[in-house]
Amino acid sequence: MLAALVGMIAGLVVAGMSTSVDLLHELFFNLQRGERLSARLTLNPVLALSVPILGGIIFGIGSELIKRWRPEREIDPIEANALHGGRMSLVGSIIVAAQTVWSSGVGASVGLEAGYTQLASGIASRIGNAFRLRRGDLRILVGCGAAAGIAGAFGAPLAGAFYGFELIIGSYSPSGLAPVGIAALIGFLVAHALAPAELGVVAPEKMNIAVHDLVAAATLGLLAAVLGILLMRGLALSETMFSRLRLRPALRTMAGGLVVGLLALLSPQVMSSGHGALRVAGMLDLSFRTVALLFVLKIVASIASLGSGFRGGMFFSSLLIGALGGHLLAVALTMLWPAVYFDPNAYAVIGMSSLTAAVVGGPLTMIFIALETTGDLWLTTAVLVAVIIASQVTREVFGYSFATWRFHLRGETIRSAADVGWMRALTVEKMMRQDVQTVDATATIGALREIFPLSSTAYVIAVDEARRYVGLISVADAHAAEATPDDPIKDFLHYREDMLLPSMAVKEAVLAFDRAEAEALAVVDSFTDRRVVGLLTEAYVLRRYSAALEGRRRDLVGED
Repeated sequence: MLAALVGMIAGLVVAGMSTSVDLLHELFFNLQRGERLSARLTLNPVLALSVPILGGIIFGIGSELIKRWRPEREIDPIEANALHGGRMSLVGSIIVAAQTVWSSGVGASVGLEAGYTQLASGIASRIGNAFRLRRGDLRILVGCGAAAGIAGAFGAPLAGAFYGFELIIGSYSPSGLAPVGIAALIGFLVAHALAPAELGVVAPEKMNIAVHDLVAAATLGLLAAVLGILLMRGLALSETMFSRLRLRPALRTMAGGLVVGLLALLSPQVMSSGHGALRVAGMLDLSFRTVALLFVLKIVASIASLGSGFRGGMFFSSLLIGALGGHLLAVALTMLWPAVYFDPNAYAVIGMSSLTAAVVGGPLTMIFIALETTGDLWLTTAVLVAVIIASQVTREVFGYSFATWRFHLRGETIRSAADVGWMRALTVEKMMRQDVQTVDATATIGALREIFPLSSTAYVIAVDEARRYVGLISVADAHAAEATPDDPIKDFLHYREDMLLPSMAVKEAVLAFDRAEAEALAVVDSFTDRRVVGLLTEAYVLRRYSAALEGRRRDLVGED
């Protein structure tokens, strides 16, 4: 029931945001009702330049004010599910969605999918928290929001469902099948009823896949992986370059708007998300030179827009760039081998699917988008080949998708939305014993034996006169040692430089035990002060770690 509610809300979010962007385009660019900005072949030069520039200034000023009000970084659905158990800020999600609408509304070359999924997932998270859902169920509900948003945006419920599984939840689970599927279906129905979404991706006639088509599709998949990696690297370089300019946020986005405006003078189709430009059937009427120009300009516009600070995603942009690239490859192959026909329409679909799979990181999502938007099973076979190669090469060579690459640039180690937050939450402080036994490091073995007889405790921590950690000694070893009662205990201390900190996560603790080859380690407040605050044994850490892993497994398969 909650998934159905989230699906309905997500459909309203998609319809509302897309309508808002259309209204901004009509207002700012003097378009007619129902006309797409990126479908225009010509645009008033004054508007093409002034709107992105002024829009960038307003965006930057607004972002700076919001940063003062909310200095913390907003969490997206992938990070929320990976690190925070599905917890997201509703206010932050509304801000991100509004920024995305404004960015696309003033012509920045960004996709709306980031706003769709952010707001829909943020609302889902708030609903889940209100019903006090457990961690695993809350993560699934966040995935429902994103799945319904993508299903509504593309008119593809199967693709939306697998988007939720692959990118937001991080894995397929039987317990998530029903809610995610229901949310995606309802999100599609609501969005389609209010604001029908069509990509314009059609196959003019059923395509019989031959051997040369599969080889060409494999080649296109490889090229898509290379281009996808270059796009992500280029975005990181763009962000670095804008940062080095040390401009205020308003001037950064103004510069990005200027770049987009200048490119729009050559081709207005580079503006906004590219919904209007992504009409694959219409590409057949464009010259090779025109398609090649748009291909290059869209890449530059997308990198400049996101690199300068505009809000949005790369999903829609990747679709358009990939479709243009596939079209170019088909035309080029036909020129080289005139006796063999390569359908530009079909290869546009293959190109858009493979490039987006490389950039976004959802191979099954893209396969189902191709199938649902074209209805051609044979064409989807070629898409399957290209998507598999593009995804595998990108993963092996680069290792990141667009979202996880940006996490990497911020210093995070997230590779997917798989739940790893529990490992960070399970810290040494939560596992250690605080009732530790200590002894003066200048004491003798005889004194230790008298104070701590066998079976009284397992380990004793030696401290100096300032109560700082000196070393660890086993009581059993102290009683078994061949030593006179007057021998100092400092000769029998172990792990003098091996300590744990309360803030260490369970994974770090396990690695520390491995490095020290220890069965127990002292916990200190810091490596500088070395004040003893607790004791932790390897056996207990492994037991807690195994129990947590079993809990995650039970959540994944839906066991109570």
